Amino acid sequence: MMFTLVRTERFEQEIKKSRFLAQAAPADSEESARRFIAEAGMPDAGHNCWALRVGDVYRFSDDGEPGGTAGRPILQAIEGQEMDRVAVVVSRWFGGILLGAGGLVRAYGGTAASCLKVAAREPIVAYATLSVACGFADEARIRSHLGGFPGTRVETTGFTADGVQLQVTLPRDRSDAFTRLVTDISRGQAVVERAEE
Repeated sequence: MMFTLVRTERFEQEIKKSRFLAQAAPADSEESARRFIAEAGMPDAGHNCWALRVGDVYRFSDDGEPGGTAGRPILQAIEGQEMDRVAVVVSRWFGGILLGAGGLVRAYGGTAASCLKVAAREPIVAYATLSVACGFADEARIRSHLGGFPGTRVETTGFTADGVQLQVTLPRDRSDAFTRLVTDISRGQAVVERAEE
């Protein structure tokens, strides 16, 4: 199961006199992730390195640090925490002691991972939308059984001479069970179709 953040989080630490500040935020698109990255960068920091992951899209930047020592370790921290739909910026203020490539990898990756560990998170739930055409009497019975399907939303989208058209949005892993329930309640009369996703 993958997780995203509930809200923006910050974590700061000092490593060999360099100050590292990680800021992480939920992002529902690459555009919103890039907006956060642009806003979170600290103008007085020597480097504002970042990574984002939104579904299959991932990007990262070393922002002037040696290649592979900052952005990729931040991305690995995101993936290591089983996070998605997340952007992380780690700002560094140089303290006068060189950390070396390995030290930079540990500092950037570790600061990002620590930030994500303390952040409030929530599971990412995939939803399916179903169209249900059923009789008026069946509608009431279907709605009365929705308690067994937490997180489900139902809208009446239209009426026909014989009944009602519903749009049902529910966790994808429960859609087959819901379809079986509707079939049982309506004795096979209701029509359930998966909407385009």
